[in-house]
Amino acid sequence: MSIAQNLAQVREQIAVAARRAGRQPEDIALMAVSKTFPAERIREAYDAGLRLFGENRVQEFSGKADALGDLRNAEWHLIGHLQTNKAAKAVELFAAVDSVDSLRLAQKLDASAQQLGKTVKALIEINVGGEAAKSGMAPESRELEELLSAALDLEHLEFRGLMTIPPFRDDPQEARPYFGKLRDLRDQIAARRLPAVDMSELSMGMSHDFEVAIEEGATCVRVGTAIFGERASK
Repeated sequence: MSIAQNLAQVREQIAVAARRAGRQPEDIALMAVSKTFPAERIREAYDAGLRLFGENRVQEFSGKADALGDLRNAEWHLIGHLQTNKAAKAVELFAAVDSVDSLRLAQKLDASAQQLGKTVKALIEINVGGEAAKSGMAPESRELEELLSAALDLEHLEFRGLMTIPPFRDDPQEARPYFGKLRDLRDQIAARRLPAVDMSELSMGMSHDFEVAIEEGATCVRVGTAIFGERASK
């Protein structure tokens, strides 16, 4: 199937899941995870109507950015773990960093954005499964609290919500408790009405479990394989 055909199928799945949850399909953003795919495949997805793209690595996207510079209204988000020494380059390349996982990283991003005279959208990454191999802050941790408290001083970051990658399970239904946990944490933070902290976005759900994520409140799903096909093994 072509990317356009895959996209039509994914959009239909989003619509069905949204209706099951009593939600409007247009309230759920579809992010195409274009990591490892070449510029021509990304361009094909753009031609099929996609405008929101997620990349995992600064260095990889840096090598594709020039070839994609003419794609008007395309928005590029960094969704992979970001080392602080690459914060400046990330701010240069991306409109948003959806994987902010420490106060130190947030401060580096803010300083880099100030130097470039821009504001960068940000999501706070939460490690809902407590997995040692994954990035993200522990829910209700001191580290998370420190970041939330510092948000007002980070004038060049626009905090918009939370992101997570739950433990992988073959059965998508087993991800439901983790999605619910992120939604509950978002609601708790939002209820505090903290200055400079918007909690309107929940980025959760990927190709194999995005329908469950939508049922649990996702406002953005990150879909790669279901749109582009299988990635080449390395």
